[in-house]
Amino acid sequence: MAEIYKVDSIEKLDELFERSHREPVVLFKHSNSCGISAHVLEMASEIEGELNVIVIQQHRDLSNDVAARTGYTHQSPQAFVLVGGKPVYHATHYGIDPVAITNAVSSSAVKI
Repeated sequence: MAEIYKVDSIEKLDELFERSHREPVVLFKHSNSCGISAHVLEMASEIEGELNVIVIQQHRDLSNDVAARTGYTHQSPQAFVLVGGKPVYHATHYGIDPVAITNAVSSSAVKI
C-alpha cells in the first residue's frame, strides 16, 4: 500500500518538483466530489511507495500550478510520475494504471 501524503501548500509542491531531480515522484490530482476519482485513487493507493495527493477542491491553485509546470491541461483524476521536474508518466481517469505508475517509477529510478 502507498504512503499517502497531502500536498496542501506551494512549498510542498516545490519540494516535490525539486525532489524529482533526485528520485521519481508520484503526484495525483483528486476530486473529492467525483466517484471516478475516488475509485482511481483507491486503485492508485495500491502502488508501493509514496503517493502525493492534491485535492483540487481545496487547492485548485496548486492544481493549476501543476498544469503550468507540466504542460498538461488540468483534469481529475490525473496522475504523474515526475523525473527531473518533468512528467515521464501522465494519465487521467481510468487510463491511470497503478502497474504503469510502478513501472515508470522503477525504470526512472535507475536513470537518475
